[in-house]
Amino acid sequence: MTAPSMKAWQTNGDGALRLAEIPVPSPAEGEVLVRVEACGVCRTDLHVLHGDLPPHRVPVVPGHEVVGTVVAGAGETGEVSLGDRVGIPWLRGTCGVCRWCRSGRENLCERSLYTGWDADGGYAEYAVAPAAYTYPVPDGLDPVQAAPLLCAGIIGYRALRRAQVPPGGRLGLYGFGASAHLTAQIALAQGAEVHVVTRDEEARRLALEIGAASAHPIGGSPPPLDAAIVFAPAGEVARDALGDLDAGGTLALAGIYMTDIPALDYERHLFRERTVTSVTSNTRTDGVELLRLARRLDVHATVTAYPFDAADEAVRDLAADRVRGVAVLDLAGA
Repeated sequence: MTAPSMKAWQTNGDGALRLAEIPVPSPAEGEVLVRVEACGVCRTDLHVLHGDLPPHRVPVVPGHEVVGTVVAGAGETGEVSLGDRVGIPWLRGTCGVCRWCRSGRENLCERSLYTGWDADGGYAEYAVAPAAYTYPVPDGLDPVQAAPLLCAGIIGYRALRRAQVPPGGRLGLYGFGASAHLTAQIALAQGAEVHVVTRDEEARRLALEIGAASAHPIGGSPPPLDAAIVFAPAGEVARDALGDLDAGGTLALAGIYMTDIPALDYERHLFRERTVTSVTSNTRTDGVELLRLARRLDVHATVTAYPFDAADEAVRDLAADRVRGVAVLDLAGA
């Protein structure tokens, strides 16, 4: 008997994305099989596609902002049942026993595994994932809206927490794509004054529409900032953001990849108790908190939707900064 097959996009980390016909995956013990309804297109996918992140699986199906319905499962799946709508995020497994896992910092586990890098992701009609590392998608949340929350939203939320914005403080966002436009909405709802620095004119317009107090091109000068988050994978932008911080300010670096940061001037960039921190993936607690918060605050993603068969176009547009907000592959609407 021939095993059922599905369409999936694959890459070898050579910059190419290829549409293939491959077997529908079978869930192992503790895993669920999900029929994919939507999958966000993230800049981390570009790093996998172009080999900026060294290949862990060849070929691999990218995609780690996956929303779909559970159609099968093997073994004990806890609270996940057939018919549930779930999200499959970037973090797909940790060891559970190291000091990081035992202290609630599983995002630092050295044996962590990632969707769309270590295992096939959501640029496919079906995907499998460990049930314990999926998130329930709140009722009434459209899959295309939910998908970008699973990485762009979660990472932005963790970066916002690590940036330690004081009540009513000024927050700078450097780069204004998928993650930043979601983070800005949360920060504004919490009372921050948001200033955006990004090279893209359309992104600056979107920032002002959302409620940013100002939006500047790269090299522009926001007012002295209490905190800043750099989403752009460019080391020179991180240096500029440090120079824009006021005394006692904190800079959070939100990317998984960044070019080298140029030499810093101690007095201008670090003195007066400025702090630099980074973000490494997320914990499952981050994900649960963000989905609840996004629902309560009515965080709304600005989506550029693509049909599944146009995934290659979506990644090209993202790489060329032609996407307004976030790109999402819409399989349910296909």
